[in-house]
Amino acid sequence: MTRQAKRLFLIDGSSYIYRAYFAIRHLSNSKGEATNAVFGFTNMLLKVVREHAPDHLAVVFDAKGPSFRKELYPEYKANRSAMPEDLVPQIPVIKNLVRAFNMPALELVGYEADDIIATLAKKFAAEGMEITVVTGDKDLMQIVSDRVRLLDTMKDKVFGLEEVAERFGGTPDKVVEVQALAGDSSDNVPGVPGIGEKTARDLIAEFGSVEHLLANIDKVKGKKRQENLRDFAEQARLSRELVTLRDDVQLEVDYDSFVLSEPDRGALTAIFKEMEFHKLIQEFSSDERATGEGYRAVLSEAELDALVATLKKAPRIAFDTETTSLDPTRADLVGISFAVTPGEAWYIPLAHRYLGAPEQLERRLVLDRLRPLFEDQALPKVGQNIKYDVLVMRRAGVEVRGIAFDTMVASYLANPAAKSHGMDNLAAELLSYKTISYSEVTGSGRSQIGFDEVEVEKAVVYAAEDADITLRLAEKLAPMVEESGQQQLFAEVEMPLVAVLADMEWDGVRIDAGFLEKLSAEMEVKLAALEKEIHQLAGGSFNIGSPKQLGEVLFERLGLPRGKKTKTGWSTDVEVLNKLAEEHEIAARILDFRSLAKLKSTYSDALPKLVHPDTGRIHTSFNQTVTATGRLSSSEPNLQNIPIRTEEGSRIREAFIPAQGNLLLSADYSQVELRILAHMAGEEVLRESFERGEDIHRRTASEIFGVFPDMVTAEMRRQAKTINFGVLYGMGAFGLAKALGIGNKEAKQYIENYFARYPKVSGFMEQMKEQAREQAYVTTLLGRHCAIPEIHSRNGAVRGYAERNAINYPIQGSAADIIKVAMVRIHERLQQEKLKTRMVLQVHDELVFDVPEAELEQVKALVKKEMEGAVELDVPLVVDMGVGKNWREAH
Repeated sequence: MTRQAKRLFLIDGSSYIYRAYFAIRHLSNSKGEATNAVFGFTNMLLKVVREHAPDHLAVVFDAKGPSFRKELYPEYKANRSAMPEDLVPQIPVIKNLVRAFNMPALELVGYEADDIIATLAKKFAAEGMEITVVTGDKDLMQIVSDRVRLLDTMKDKVFGLEEVAERFGGTPDKVVEVQALAGDSSDNVPGVPGIGEKTARDLIAEFGSVEHLLANIDKVKGKKRQENLRDFAEQARLSRELVTLRDDVQLEVDYDSFVLSEPDRGALTAIFKEMEFHKLIQEFSSDERATGEGYRAVLSEAELDALVATLKKAPRIAFDTETTSLDPTRADLVGISFAVTPGEAWYIPLAHRYLGAPEQLERRLVLDRLRPLFEDQALPKVGQNIKYDVLVMRRAGVEVRGIAFDTMVASYLANPAAKSHGMDNLAAELLSYKTISYSEVTGSGRSQIGFDEVEVEKAVVYAAEDADITLRLAEKLAPMVEESGQQQLFAEVEMPLVAVLADMEWDGVRIDAGFLEKLSAEMEVKLAALEKEIHQLAGGSFNIGSPKQLGEVLFERLGLPRGKKTKTGWSTDVEVLNKLAEEHEIAARILDFRSLAKLKSTYSDALPKLVHPDTGRIHTSFNQTVTATGRLSSSEPNLQNIPIRTEEGSRIREAFIPAQGNLLLSADYSQVELRILAHMAGEEVLRESFERGEDIHRRTASEIFGVFPDMVTAEMRRQAKTINFGVLYGMGAFGLAKALGIGNKEAKQYIENYFARYPKVSGFMEQMKEQAREQAYVTTLLGRHCAIPEIHSRNGAVRGYAERNAINYPIQGSAADIIKVAMVRIHERLQQEKLKTRMVLQVHDELVFDVPEAELEQVKALVKKEMEGAVELDVPLVVDMGVGKNWREAH
């Protein structure tokens, strides 16, 4: 194709809708509405525009209703299953999206998208234009010419004359001849029985066309083939008619009507907000933007004094820090911004360093003037992810007290179904405001600069906007939290917890790096031995870390059963290997190898590198606004996923040690979720068992197997434990059968026996599912909303998953609430009693403390009292405690 010719891109919209739908699964907005096809289609459309910069473009769709081909052959496409239910409502959204991009969206009743594309390609190619058809449909290969090519963006592949010849053995006009014989199972085009595409290609190469072939059947090799061609001659002719694209559709369009113009940003913003595509909202937003009016730099002492006077009189202040790092324990202050009235804000630059930078106030002077305000408990402070700013200020030598409102935490409670609680997204959704992105002021990629290199003039607008928008969001979110009925949870648990987590992150946890290095060396030896054993079992060496090579070894070289192919080769995921491991030793060894390799890379190798150079400790981040249930998570590094059931996993915990001369105290709630279930379901048998301090799994085994407790075997107890916890996660007979390695019928009987003995549990489960259906969320004991937007999904599998969450979330969320209450109270007591003990880790139902030996008994009593008395249940909360010189020993 020549560069000078005019170019037209024609996008096969209908083909790409399906491809997008199946490429991205289970994506939905906070209302539970499926958005996967819309998202995939949008990205495909943007990829074409960005990578190929077309100046003329149209998107073509199949119109509703049958095409003329259905009249020719009523069975045409009859074998296609109905459109997936959750795709149906996405189709009009996609068409509206195309129109919002100001692109023509073409469709015509009675014709398919391919016919319209063929017509347009023929018309404009004849006028000397270059046509690129964006599709994954092989049928369109028949329209390829020296001016028409196909582009499959999902495979990044172009199809021209050469590719058509390679696939169909000739020029594009041979495509319909080959397809007429071979048929097309996807469209239910019959073709001729016994003739596949390869045979059809050979026959057309020899005879030139279907008609010439049918006129010379006697010359075809093979009696059966001759017989089929005679018997199905009319079927071959019909098939040819069905696969031939119409290129004479009457369309009232001209080239100029396809010119690309600026998108309708207002319409796009509305669609993207409805779909909750946050990055796309930022990119195409028509929302209000900062002008810089009302934002001021503080560069003189007089301006600083005036600001301090204003802040002193304010009912509350929103503040934000600009720094040199995302890690608050390593970040240095570059500047601080404040807002007390919407639309007004100040930025105090402290450390902008670039040629021509204005003179800035001396850091110590600024911090000394601001310290009384920050440390004033009575002056409420507002922030977005304020924990970060609290730690940054502490590193700068200033304590922040009076932490009153975190907009990220408030959003997490008020809108738990939201995919993000970041400020940019909150501003777009709640204020219809587009914030300045970090990359707009610092650049991105290799050319990105640090914030200390950003020009002060730019930094003022960016930083002051952060404080201003935070204040506006607080005003918007406060009534939303109140209306949701979670104000007490917010004020008495979540906000006090911010200060608790800040202290935990600041203190960090000590590790024995030398021990981990030795452990890594031991693991290396074990991995080498495992690798050798696997290679022996495989009959030769290969890269165990390569899924492709592993699949070939297991299912081709060794010929093991149960293999399943994916687009990229044989599947070697955990599920496949676990099934194989039941009968084949090599699979079990591969699982051991993977597990050990992951432990080594994730923990024993990685943790020593994360030790802070100044403190000698690891400072994980505790995330308050991530999980669906209110549970805390941890990141950089994640200390909540260290396995404890394996010897190697337990040894990782051995590396976590207390400060010199101290001990580690582990306090772990005993079976807290089952106790919460007993309370919430009002199940007397379970309550009675917990009140007596019985072994709940032995009691359950006794109940469902119909034997006396002292007759319960270890295997019965194991099965009962699986059932007890399976119920919490809404596990059905199929899941239980898989977990216990028994038949579905037997598993079904176990569950029936369980509910027969604990009938109120079954009632509670149905009640929770009904609550979820009514309000798209369930509530915990403390009133937390756990969102379940997928409860109304048209996809049965997604809906089933949501129903299981409806059972589990109130229980897991209540457990999260309880330990948070305990953390807040224990933190307060440790401070009140001026103890040196520090809470250093929280992992699900466990708290870990670094305790001076002299305080041990006092702290044990304190922790036990606050954890067991965190909330009042109908059954006792019980805490198990352990003490040791490392975490493994304590746990």
